Amino acid sequence: MAGGLLLAGAFYWRSASEIAVQTIPVQRDVEVRVFGIGTVEAQIVSKIGFQIAGKIIAVEADQGDQVKAGALLAKLDDAAQRAKLMKSEIALRQAAANVTRVQAQIERARASYQQKKSVNARRQTLLTRGSVAQEAADDTQASEVIAQSDLQVVEADAAIAAVLQDDAAAQRKIDAVLVDQHELRAPFDGRVIARQKELGGIASPGESVFTLIAAESIWVRAYVDEALAGGLRVGQTAFVKLRSEAARVVEAEVVRIDQENDRVTEERRVYVRCRSCSPLHQLRFLGEQAEVEIVKTVVPSGRFIPLKFVAAFDGHSGIIWVLENGRLAKRRVQFGERLLDGRIQIASELPAKVEVVADEQSNLREGRAARPANAGGS
Repeated sequence: MAGGLLLAGAFYWRSASEIAVQTIPVQRDVEVRVFGIGTVEAQIVSKIGFQIAGKIIAVEADQGDQVKAGALLAKLDDAAQRAKLMKSEIALRQAAANVTRVQAQIERARASYQQKKSVNARRQTLLTRGSVAQEAADDTQASEVIAQSDLQVVEADAAIAAVLQDDAAAQRKIDAVLVDQHELRAPFDGRVIARQKELGGIASPGESVFTLIAAESIWVRAYVDEALAGGLRVGQTAFVKLRSEAARVVEAEVVRIDQENDRVTEERRVYVRCRSCSPLHQLRFLGEQAEVEIVKTVVPSGRFIPLKFVAAFDGHSGIIWVLENGRLAKRRVQFGERLLDGRIQIASELPAKVEVVADEQSNLREGRAARPANAGGS
């Protein structure tokens, strides 16, 4: 009899007595972050080389060097091309001298024409008076026509000389450009990340000699699950952790979101850039793996429950335990934002006095008396 009473008492205590349960407090200003894995990349990467072939006689930069726009990086042997440039400069001077000579011939031919024109005019006047013979008048007429033709010929020679001078000037400019092409200069302020050719090597046209990046264009390209990518936008704060610096977090900012998702991995490409990184920071090593957390939004106030305490979860709603008026009950609620630690926001509005239970005790049942173990949990 006594044993039965003890068993009944134990059963009552286990199944009907008031128990203390863990409840979830309301949290303020909770950051909702999304996670992505990516690599350090550069938006502006240039593989630069010579436009012509030749032997490299000077190399002025190496990987890791910071270079200014226009800085000399390498040079080809240009002796032959400089000889061509000298030859074209001589040809240009010859063409200029020829133009000067032809201009003098024009002045001479013009003076001769004017003189013969005046003589012919006088002879024609005298012919009308009968003071000269017809033959003499015809000779002066012919002389004027010949002088005029000679002037036209010299003027044509002058036009040809001017064209030849322009041709010589153009050739000189071409040769000068080709001399300049024997020098490889930095197209922008940047950093050398690779040198593909060495002193004495032969460079082919278009072959890469250096790889340059614009330091300010370095970013991390991260891949975010498209199911979690809703709400991402340019300007949001992000935090980057490099594989080589697992204990250090770098603050960054979302600067680009690709307009097309990866159809195979079902991920969205998001690019974040450091807000205030030193040029010597580890972020300068391209290709390094990085973990990215992007602050998608901040929840001013809410309750967040671990998913292990949710039953019949369908992705949007589920059943949770609540404590209402001192009694345990089950409620189906809607869920909102998910946190990286596995908790999910309870989006449904609950009465002010209702506590959300997050307890692993096996003796929870509806209607049982309970109290918050963490007093003031809400």
